[in-house]
Amino acid sequence: MGFKCGIVGLPNVGKSTLYNALTQTASAQAENYPFCTIEPNVGEVAVPDPRLDTVAKIAGSPVIVPTRLTFVDIAGLVRGASRGEGLGNQFLAHIREVDAIAHVLRCFEDADVTHVEGRIDPVADAATVETELMLADLESLEKRAEPLTKRARGGDKESAAELDLIKRAIDLLAEGKPARMLARKEEEERPFRLLNLLTAKPVLYVCNVDEAAAATGNAQSAKVEAWAKAEGAGAIVISAKIEAEIALLPQAERAGYLAAVGLKEAGLDRMIRAGYALLGLITFFTPGPKFCNAWTIVRGTKAPQAAGAVHSDFEKGFIRAETIAYEDFVACGGDAGAREAGKLRLEGKDYVVQDGDVLRFRFAT
Repeated sequence: MGFKCGIVGLPNVGKSTLYNALTQTASAQAENYPFCTIEPNVGEVAVPDPRLDTVAKIAGSPVIVPTRLTFVDIAGLVRGASRGEGLGNQFLAHIREVDAIAHVLRCFEDADVTHVEGRIDPVADAATVETELMLADLESLEKRAEPLTKRARGGDKESAAELDLIKRAIDLLAEGKPARMLARKEEEERPFRLLNLLTAKPVLYVCNVDEAAAATGNAQSAKVEAWAKAEGAGAIVISAKIEAEIALLPQAERAGYLAAVGLKEAGLDRMIRAGYALLGLITFFTPGPKFCNAWTIVRGTKAPQAAGAVHSDFEKGFIRAETIAYEDFVACGGDAGAREAGKLRLEGKDYVVQDGDVLRFRFAT
């Protein structure tokens, strides 16, 4: 699996410019007026991972197949979206379909680019969008609570447990805190996920700064980072303008350009790493005589389910997984060397796949 990340924010904060750069397309309109992006644009990018190239080279795989990341450019939210303002219902529905939210915040001054609120205050912008999402969640939870209350009064223990979870979430939202901050027991994780709350989704605040602040950030982005830390979210600094310029350059010229502006890597790489951390994702590799693939799974996934990410038949007929840690695969020069060094292991159904594992699955047909 890859993961789907929705790019949200107020109008004119640089969402579509960033989306265009990240997907290296011009499919999203990036005009200086609200609601220029009416339908969500969806773009896929390959997840950069130098380990994949190394594994493929050692294994002699001629074709490299990276795992994919999907970005969804969702039209700008405005105050009142939870009540349907500014096509709000449509926008909120699109947000429900993504795994994580990249919330773009304007952290730059530009008199030529209007701001829908008439001022530059990224923390206030973050609060505006978060409030709309919380209001939408409150409405959703209150509707769910009504029938559960009747069943709980009738002695239905399952309904009573779900109602307790919902009431705690309502109380938290009423305090102005997102649902992802709700304290919950392990057995409540699944019913909590099934609530599909907007503010339960992992959030990465993307501070869109001008070119001069791309490497160091600025006072505005520092405020956002403090806000993100306080609510358990992530934050990164990106210049959408620089990312747009990088996207137009030949691959061979990008490293030099990044160095010239004081950056070690493109914003895409940092966004992917931050997104993986938010969602607890890891990557494993399956080299072969024709293809070397990278696959994304959730940290804690066991071997049969990892096999299922490659093909459903692999999970159904799973026997065991030939497993080599990435570092051992490289140090031993591949399968043969790892086997001789005792670094190739046969793992069963209870094995938890580790980041970077090189795997070959044995299965019954």
